[in-house]
This record gives sequence, structure tokens and C-alpha cells, in this order.
Amino acid sequence: MAPPDFHLDGDGPADPHDLMVRFPGVPSQVSRARGLVTAALGRDHPLYDDCVLLTSELATNAILHSRSGSGGSFTVAVRSSDTLVRVAVVDGGSDGPPCVCRTGSDAGQATSGRGLPLIEALSHRWGFTRENGSTAVWFELVQVRVPSEWTAAEAV
Repeated sequence: MAPPDFHLDGDGPADPHDLMVRFPGVPSQVSRARGLVTAALGRDHPLYDDCVLLTSELATNAILHSRSGSGGSFTVAVRSSDTLVRVAVVDGGSDGPPCVCRTGSDAGQATSGRGLPLIEALSHRWGFTRENGSTAVWFELVQVRVPSEWTAAEAV
């Protein structure tokens, strides 16, 4: 299998933390999508864990629920600044839009249907666009800084 396309995002000035990679639409590439987040943010970034989790969910959805998983590919783009991380996953499109469906209590649904509700719960904002036969789902995580002089007593 050929390595993924790896390049800096062409919008705006090149920043080493803005990366975009195209991956083959196979399950083994989900871990490589997580690796892209590591390359863009580093493991010490305050939003790293949530970003890796949500990127993994979107990459998995691209493979399971779009034409990307039927011999296609998907693209992951990571942009970051001092206070914001934005990740977009563009897939091969599907017959319907992404659904924030809630899973049932039935055992057959126990491991499916939690991706977009998780993105909705953890991200500052998220959304999707559908055009030219593909779907782009994105999320943003915002780093909130608490002033060092702020104390627990002030929180009450």
C-alpha cells in the first residue's frame, strides 16, 4: 500500500502545526490519523487527548459509513493556534448526511453510534458540509486558560 499524501495545508502561511494527509480508506489507517494529530500537536498539548479521540471517531466513521471504506480514501486536516485546534475529516460521501443518532440499549448497538454524540459533547463546536460527492466533518477544541491568581474559593 502506498504511503499517504503528506503536505502542509495550502491555506494561509505554512505553519508546522497545520497538516493535511490523505489516507487509504482501510481500518489500519485510523491509527495513522491519530499519528497525524501527534505530529501536529505533540503529546504535551493540553487538547491532545480529546483531539486524538475525536479524530479517531471521525476517521472510523469515514471508513465505516462512507464510500471511503469501499476502496476510497479520506483526508484529515489539523490546524492549530495557541488557543484553538480544528480537525476536519473529508470522506468519499454517503447516501445520507452524518447523524447524531443515539444508541439503543440493545447489545447489537453497544459498540456503534457513539462517535458524533461524543464529538458533540466534547468539542466547542462542530459541523459538516456535503458537496461534490464528499462529506467534510469538522470539530474545534478551544483551550481555556484560567488565570493563575484565580482560586478554588472564587469558583464557588
